[in-house]
Amino acid sequence: MIEELKEDNLADVVGANDTVVVQYSATWCGNCRIMKPKFKKLSTEVEGAAFVIVDAEKFPESRKMATVNNLPTFAVFKGGDFVNQVQTNKYDVLKELVNEVTSN
Repeated sequence: MIEELKEDNLADVVGANDTVVVQYSATWCGNCRIMKPKFKKLSTEVEGAAFVIVDAEKFPESRKMATVNNLPTFAVFKGGDFVNQVQTNKYDVLKELVNEVTSN
């Protein structure tokens, strides 16, 4: 499952799913656009996790759930808790982060 947030409600999504992987991005961010199809591809390969895209500029409350200092930032939540994050434009680094929470 992949969802692009239409409102500032990431906390609801995290609360409703055991494992959530988030891409924080912005419309002006070139690396975010490059990573988006890779993020979507990864969402089809991983079972049991919700994949969510959050516009970090439009949704400040959702942004506060992880330390987003640079874009794109990818964060993982498990059991309602923030687990880890990476700021990257490399697919292998993103996949490693996702494997960290989905292989447990």
